Amino acid sequence: MTDTASKLTLGPVLFKWSPEDLRDFYFRIADEADVDSVCIGEVVCSKRTSFFQPYLAEAIERLRKGGKEVVLSTLALIPSESDEDRVRDEVAAVADGVMVEANDIATAALVAGRPHAIGPYVNVYNEGTLAYLEGRGAVRVCLGAELPSSSLAVFAGAAKAELEVQVFGRLPLALSARCYHARSRGLGKDNCRFVCQEDPDGMAVETMDGDPFLAVNGIQTLSYSYHCLVGELDELRNMGIGRFRISPHTADMVKVADLFRGVLGGRAEPEAVLAELKTLSGGAPLSNGFYHDAAGREFIEGQTPGE
Repeated sequence: MTDTASKLTLGPVLFKWSPEDLRDFYFRIADEADVDSVCIGEVVCSKRTSFFQPYLAEAIERLRKGGKEVVLSTLALIPSESDEDRVRDEVAAVADGVMVEANDIATAALVAGRPHAIGPYVNVYNEGTLAYLEGRGAVRVCLGAELPSSSLAVFAGAAKAELEVQVFGRLPLALSARCYHARSRGLGKDNCRFVCQEDPDGMAVETMDGDPFLAVNGIQTLSYSYHCLVGELDELRNMGIGRFRISPHTADMVKVADLFRGVLGGRAEPEAVLAELKTLSGGAPLSNGFYHDAAGREFIEGQTPGE
C-alpha cells in the first residue's frame, strides 16, 4: 500500500555535470522516479549557472508533466553583488506554480510574504528561528542534517511548516569563498577551468594517514560517507516529519527513490534496502551518526537514539 502521507523530495544536483547529462537526468527523473518533488537550480557555484540555463525551462516542463512538484533551489552563498542580482532575477522570473527554496537568508528576505521553502543551508537551530521564518512565509523547511533526533522531535512538535529531513546522500557541511577544487589543481577561483566536473560525486579528501573523511565540490565541503536514514524512517514519521530528501549522485537515483518508497509504503524491510543502498554509494560508507547524537561519519545499527 502506498503511504500517501509521506513525501519524497529529490534535492538539487550539487555537482558540476555536463548540461546534457543534467538535462537527461531530469528527463529520466520526470518519467521514471517515484518522487513527489524535485529541486532544480544551482546551489553551490554561480559560475555554473549559465551552462544549464538553456535547458532549464524544458526540464521544468518535463518534470511537471511527469507529475512532480518543482522547487527552484537557489545559491547557498551570495558573496558578490552580481550573485545577488542573479538570485534576484531568478526569483523574479520563477514560473507560476514553482516554489522557491531559499538557501541563504538574503534570499529568504527576497521571497518573504509569499509561500516558499527554506533549504538546509539556512541555520535553523531553535523554535524561535523556525517561527520567525514561518511568519515570513516559509511553508516548508529542510532541517540541517547535523541535528540529532532529539532536536528533530522538538521541531516537529513546534512546526507549522512542513518539515523535511535529508535521508540519503553526502551531507553539505560547509561553504567557502575560495574554491578548493581549483586550488587542488594549482588554479585560482577566477580561472578554475571548471575542474570540479572531473569529480561528478565530489573529490575525496584524505587524512594524513590516507583515510578518506570528507569530499570537496568546488567551494563546498561534503561528508565522504553517504548519510542514510532508511532505518530511521518510521521513527521520523512518528515524530511528525513527513517529507524526506534524497540528494542526487551519479548512482541510479530512480532505484534509490524506489528503495525508499518501498520502505515508506511497507513493501520492503529497511535491513534489505540498506544492503542495496550500500551498493549504490560508489564505494563510500554509509553513515547516520548525527541522527544518533554521535560522530557524523559513524553508522549505528539497531540502536535507540541517545543510548
